[in-house]
Formats: sequence, C-alpha cells, structure tokens
Amino acid sequence: MPEANTNNLMQAIEQVKTSFNRLVLLVAPSGSGKTSLLHEVCETHSCPLINVNLQLSQELLGIPKGKRPSKVDRIFGTLIEESAGDLVLLDDLEVLFDPILQLDPLRLLKGHSRNKTLVASWNGSFEEGLLTYAEPQHPEYKTYRDIEVPVVSITNQPSASN
Repeated sequence: MPEANTNNLMQAIEQVKTSFNRLVLLVAPSGSGKTSLLHEVCETHSCPLINVNLQLSQELLGIPKGKRPSKVDRIFGTLIEESAGDLVLLDDLEVLFDPILQLDPLRLLKGHSRNKTLVASWNGSFEEGLLTYAEPQHPEYKTYRDIEVPVVSITNQPSASN
C-alpha cells in the first residue's frame, strides 16, 4: 500500500477528532486496496475492524424482512458502541445499500460517528464534490453532494522502494 494513502488517511482521522461527525470515508472502486489499508491501520493502532456485511447480516437473520428497516439503525449502533476504543474501522458496507433496508447509508454512518471516530470503506468514487456508490443502472446506486466529511481516495502509485 503506498505510504501516501496511509498518511492521508491518518491525517483525515486526526482532522475529524474534534468534529461533530467523526467520520472519514475511504473511497475507491472494489479491489483497489481499501481493505489492505484498513488492516494496516488496524494493526498499527490496535483498533477494531468490522466486516459490516458479515456482522449486520448475522444480526438481521432472525428478524423478519419486513421488520428489518426499523431495527437496522439500532443494531448497527450496537455494533459500533460495543467496539473497543475510540476509532472503529468499517469494511464491506454493501449490505447498507440494500434497498430492502430502506437506509440512507451516509446518514447512518454520520449519525453513529458522533461518539466514536469511524473510518468507512466506500466502493465508489469521489470526483468534483460528487460521492457515488455503484453504477447509475444498479438498484443500489447512490450519489451525494456536500457530504461534509473528509474523503480519502485510494491512489495506486508505484512503490518507491523498487
């Protein structure tokens, strides 16, 4: 993982420590190294890394589909609050975009970043102030402007150690 990505992410984490919403988005397409970067930060700073798809899906399994939208916010909040420490890393967020859950994923993340600093991997792009998730024809497609949280985009720079 290029050192610039790690430095940019750590600077963004420091930047939000005194903000109302303590959320940093790590934005890049799938397969670009977000998970590797989160693992690196997790090991360096001894903070929890939550696989949101796995953890949230396990909690939602016993709840009838029709009742899941009303329960997901509380369940997600419990996952965050029960995590040790002040910094929580979130990976594999795809379940939050499932239309069945009727969520605004960015609002959910912001809402739960008031008491802990959250770093969330986001499969998409951030260009000219527009944050996107998925492709326009995809049922989970979302776009946001004026997101009011720091965005760290993964850059695939060649390593200088060759």
